[in-house]
Amino acid sequence: MSRLSAETPFLHPDATITDSTLGAYVEIGQGARIAHSVLGDYSYCDRYADIANADIGKFANIASFARIGPTDHPMERASLHHFQYRSDDYWDDAARDAAFFAHRHARRATIGHDTWIGHGAIIRPEVTVGHGAVIAAGAVVTRDVPAYAIVAGVPARPMRARFADDIADRLIGLAWWDWDHDALRAALDDFRALSVMDFLSKYGG
Repeated sequence: MSRLSAETPFLHPDATITDSTLGAYVEIGQGARIAHSVLGDYSYCDRYADIANADIGKFANIASFARIGPTDHPMERASLHHFQYRSDDYWDDAARDAAFFAHRHARRATIGHDTWIGHGAIIRPEVTVGHGAVIAAGAVVTRDVPAYAIVAGVPARPMRARFADDIADRLIGLAWWDWDHDALRAALDDFRALSVMDFLSKYGG
């Protein structure tokens, strides 16, 4: 029997899920923390990934210790400390700053389909990572990443494209990530064996 299912996400020990939606065949690694986020079908994260305020597409591959949508402290105020907005943790007569949290949750990171986020990479709030992009291990992504680009470094900069623009456009047009589970199984041998050009030729992309 297969380990992953369409009905129930596979959660490893100590994973924490808060106000989030997980798609079919999703796997969440040990100690990972997912908050106020959406993970599309077949996406997974490895151990101790930390994902907040993010919209993640299908088939995303998120390595261990990656961080997506790390929250900010209020640098424009007199203090950076969270006593200002988690005030109820400090005083019985003080409420949380609901407006601060609403603003934080609204600053979404967006990750496309079939992406690879490397070990320890950080993707800042309000950044969009295009379909098929690769974020190298340890990269700090502060700007949008085009589809099928490979970026690395601190801050992350383009290294090269995975495919020529016409091939990337054809893959996006094919949108194989929207195929149903049976269609993916039927094409499995071709995913494994064919070059991207042969795959596109066979499936009409």
